[in-house]
Amino acid sequence: METIVSPAPAAALDTLPGDDVRQIMWRFADRYDLAMLVQAARGVARGPVARLVAAGGRNTHEWTPEKQGVLEDFEATGLTAAYLDPEHGGLIEGPKNLALALIAFELAWVDAGAATSSLAGHLGLAPIHERGTAEQQARYLTPERPDGKRWRAAFALTEPIPFVGVDTGVLAGKVRVAEWKDGEEPLLEVDKRGRFITNMAVANLVTAAVDSDDPRIKSSCMVILEETDPGVFDRGVPTRKLVHQLSSTRDPAFRMKVPASRIVGGYRIEDGVIVPNYNHAEIIEAVFRRTRVTVGLMTAAKLLSAVEPVIRYQRRRFRGGEAGQPGSPRHELGLQMKQDAVQRLVDVWATGEASASLGFAAARIFDELEPLEKLKDEIFEERKLEGARAKTKALAEANPGALELIALEGQSAGRRDEKRYEQLESDELTRFIIVDAVANVLCPACKLWNTGHGANMMREAVSLMGGYGITEDCPGFLGHKWMDAQLEATYEGPEAVQRRQLSVTMTHPLFLAQFREWIKELRALAASEPGSGACTLASAMEIWLWTLDHLQSARDANGGKLYQTNRQGITFPLADVLCWLLSARYFILDLMELKANGPANPAVAPGLDGLVQFLSDLSHVQSARAAGEVGRVCAELVYGYNRHETWTPENCAACYHAEELDALECLIPGFATGARSTKDIIEDDGSPPSKAGPCVRFLGFEQFVSLRTRLDGCLTGSGLAKDRAAESLTKVVIPEALDYPL
Repeated sequence: METIVSPAPAAALDTLPGDDVRQIMWRFADRYDLAMLVQAARGVARGPVARLVAAGGRNTHEWTPEKQGVLEDFEATGLTAAYLDPEHGGLIEGPKNLALALIAFELAWVDAGAATSSLAGHLGLAPIHERGTAEQQARYLTPERPDGKRWRAAFALTEPIPFVGVDTGVLAGKVRVAEWKDGEEPLLEVDKRGRFITNMAVANLVTAAVDSDDPRIKSSCMVILEETDPGVFDRGVPTRKLVHQLSSTRDPAFRMKVPASRIVGGYRIEDGVIVPNYNHAEIIEAVFRRTRVTVGLMTAAKLLSAVEPVIRYQRRRFRGGEAGQPGSPRHELGLQMKQDAVQRLVDVWATGEASASLGFAAARIFDELEPLEKLKDEIFEERKLEGARAKTKALAEANPGALELIALEGQSAGRRDEKRYEQLESDELTRFIIVDAVANVLCPACKLWNTGHGANMMREAVSLMGGYGITEDCPGFLGHKWMDAQLEATYEGPEAVQRRQLSVTMTHPLFLAQFREWIKELRALAASEPGSGACTLASAMEIWLWTLDHLQSARDANGGKLYQTNRQGITFPLADVLCWLLSARYFILDLMELKANGPANPAVAPGLDGLVQFLSDLSHVQSARAAGEVGRVCAELVYGYNRHETWTPENCAACYHAEELDALECLIPGFATGARSTKDIIEDDGSPPSKAGPCVRFLGFEQFVSLRTRLDGCLTGSGLAKDRAAESLTKVVIPEALDYPL
């Protein structure tokens, strides 16, 4: 008689992850300044912001005294000045991408409009911070104006339809020379109409993108407009938004005269022509590559904030009825008696964890990149490199060394050439282009996946609340958050913009070299952490890499090149599934960080085993889901552009004929039956089977078939992980009530 040995019971999840856990996972456990910043943001979010939302503050698109009061709370706690350097009145030394990401996350946990309102001023000043002259930074990157009032900035890029819409490369706003006296600074006239501009109800400073409308001004630029400048500073009418109502959004109009020194980044005079040092595209590239990350984390916060309200709703769903007395499963568990309810919540939670991991990883890499970028600029200045072509050439010349450094980093310390490794590792330009290659992928990936797929999963979270989810008093404001997520998917460039950027940056040799090393790391990790999903994810990454290589060299049935800019039916899906891979990878890395450093934290250690087991199951579930998406998309792209064979004599040459089967049946009994179930058979009258044509043959695709089979096999155990995670949700202890209204 067979003996079935039941596995030992896994450690259980005791409580929801707290601050100590998150500080370890997101790598700021040693940053007291960031921990205090998080507490400040949380105090405002779960206090004044939550009370305003609960009182119906989102029911109007007008800027009300109550909303103004919340903005003043942000300013009083230092949140709106968090991006400033200490010399300008800020509190945090060094790069602040992680700091701003944490602020956005905490505020969006309650309301994303409040997060946008808090961060809008940073966006308005970001062009000056990234590309402004020393004089511009000294004047504007301070909390207060010379007259003692506060600077409140807005960023005016987009313009009214039908002029531009979302095409930021074309500008209807214009700048021309109004007056230029000999020996004096030129006076410019700026004519700009904005669309969907945040912070306009309170802004007294605007950075506006405009194009030249005068032969005496070369190219586009960004110009600083102050409320007191001569001319028209019309804030415009409020945008009738359905979402993010706690931020002010208007369609302003400006027609003002300002000195040429207001051109962001300064200018020079060449042959009687004003030449801005930076065009508007160069400035917004520097701005958006960082600020998109915070928007992605706003959606991640929504998903994780939904977990507790959904659990509470599920458990209380049947309380009060005669059929569910206290102590009974119906009373204690409610909807959580049903597997569907908890397994769908597992998917929501796993997506939230993965999106937060991806977002905070992107924020940290920009903190790493920022000082390297400054060193790069200093090197260019020392070498007297001017112009985009010369700088691009210098970076390209560093590529071979960077590829060598990546290969050396993948070798064990005892095997690699340490002298060569130290030489390459100490080269600032080499380190810059390695980090930059990853940052250029993570930024659009975070924005695309977190807000796109995150919005879909937010709908799932709302649906788990039943009809309660779409009411104004839904616990956790989940209905509001679902609607807000739709806007976040279009902020700072809609999804097509992110996919377009990814389709270019993900093919960079430096990124792909690191991607291959990540596969090796996951394989090694899987040996010690088989339940994390690392092996599944590594297999999915391999098949994605094979597909990319194939598509870059293959052609379709008509001879057309497959991987090219205009074939977005190919490049965009491949970009989409890369985001799944990246988010799952960073989730696993955060899990390993917690497992390694959690035991040393006395607040985390007691329940660490159960938490690690639960998060391992979540990461396994998320890796399996990512693998499924990769397998589906890659199969469609690899096979989908070949022409299916038809029943021609040439194609039928390899088919069995009925009389051949009869002859073989005499020699091998049962052969004919098996062949008819797996082979194409031509009957005695010459008729083929009733289908489109002979079954597809995989000549040239044998490696892909092998990888796909391996990937499918790697899904082994993911269902059991999901069952365990779902079971944990029925046992985890949650507070009796949310710590903010509703």
